[in-house]
Amino acid sequence: MTVHHVAVVGAGMAAARFAQQFSARTGGAARLTLYGAEPHAPYNRTLLADVLTGRYDEHAVGLPYGPDAEVRTGTRVTAVDPATRTLTLDDGSAARYDTLVLATGAAPVPPDLPGPHGALPEGVHVLRTLADCRGLADDARRVTRAVVVGGGVLGVSAARALAALGLRTAIVHRAPHLMERHLDPAPAGALRRHLEALGIAVHTGATARALHGTGRVTAVELPGGRHLRAGLVVFACGVRPRTGLARAAGLTVRRGVVVDDHLATSAPGVHAVGDCAEHRGIVHGLADPAWQQADVLAARLSGADPRARYTGTRPHTRLTAGSLQLAAFGDPGTAAAGPRDVLSLADATRGTYKQLVLDGDRLASAVLLGDLTTAGDLIRAWRHDEPLPADPSRLLVPEGAHP
Repeated sequence: MTVHHVAVVGAGMAAARFAQQFSARTGGAARLTLYGAEPHAPYNRTLLADVLTGRYDEHAVGLPYGPDAEVRTGTRVTAVDPATRTLTLDDGSAARYDTLVLATGAAPVPPDLPGPHGALPEGVHVLRTLADCRGLADDARRVTRAVVVGGGVLGVSAARALAALGLRTAIVHRAPHLMERHLDPAPAGALRRHLEALGIAVHTGATARALHGTGRVTAVELPGGRHLRAGLVVFACGVRPRTGLARAAGLTVRRGVVVDDHLATSAPGVHAVGDCAEHRGIVHGLADPAWQQADVLAARLSGADPRARYTGTRPHTRLTAGSLQLAAFGDPGTAAAGPRDVLSLADATRGTYKQLVLDGDRLASAVLLGDLTTAGDLIRAWRHDEPLPADPSRLLVPEGAHP
């Protein structure tokens, strides 16, 4: 069946990727509309920390979305009716579609941490949008100390950016080590030392209990009554899939909007991709799986490959922010699982740390910190389950270099 009008709710990274791929395959033969609540055209959220430091301006992080897509910025979809294939927009108007793609993304999850009068004081931020970035950058010019609550990928990235702006910065993270979803304790320790060398104080195994300050935040309270002084606080405590529209429309929703291998939801003509989608019980929340889902759906809906299926992703985490460069992939628990061989190479002078966890002649997981030269080869070997060379340590050192 020919698709006449494809509507996409959301104008983030997954939506932009879908639009670009769909447009390339249809050559403008189908109408394509993206509805984005933000006032900006699609942009790369993974670069927000570099926008904060001034490495990139807002225009430099824009994403291509194809010449044939209409992007309606500043337009929020308030309801979806799959029975009539109609969207309700925030101005009260209605829009029809033939096929719908939900790419509503995810929203930050702030901790239950009110200020002294029951409300959040001034100076408390999240970092999810360009507007968040702009507000945080403006606030950072007026203070000297910052606390980041959360030591995952976003928290580490935000802390590095604030320190680069000259703020005395601390991270408070409830887990025993940083980025525990991606790193085991050894590489997490190397990451901690790297951050501390940048002047960032790291408090792991600690929970922020309260915010202090009248009008504006002045401190974050830790267990035992200890206070960390702060002129601003960034919450980086994870995200939650935006599923409200789908749930209200009667779609099957668990943690995310449930989709099958065709990226189809429980309602005819409705699909979902990216941070809002749950596939085989997994919500990835990373750019790489979102783009793979978008590619599969674009191939199917355009007719370029009606048999295309999304069967899952082996995602990797990559963080490049100034001097902080990190790549991690595989289960971080594999280093402690036996029988496994673990190869590690640390260079304190260069500030690098590399770890390979081997399962026989296959790569189970890897972490590279400070030098990503061999990341491409390692990720390829891991994704395709390729046998490693007889001397896997050669994969830790770029050709022509010496450990």
